[in-house]
Amino acid sequence: MALPKFILGDNTEYPNAIFVIHTEFPRFIINLENDEVEWFEDFDEDDKKELDTETEYAIRLATQFYDDEIAKYEE
Repeated sequence: MALPKFILGDNTEYPNAIFVIHTEFPRFIINLENDEVEWFEDFDEDDKKELDTETEYAIRLATQFYDDEIAKYEE
């Protein structure tokens, strides 16, 4: 099964949280309420250097995905 790059998620235990799940490497979930990121990957020291660069970009993409999805609902 092919997964979309981003998936929206919510959970009743976190009523104010909005989660965006990134399904491609590096896989993560971001809580847009507080920008907390949970990674599904294990990174070594070399990866962590690249991860610093990629993190900002990936979070920007996740936030843009959410904004685009909400705009579609508002139309």
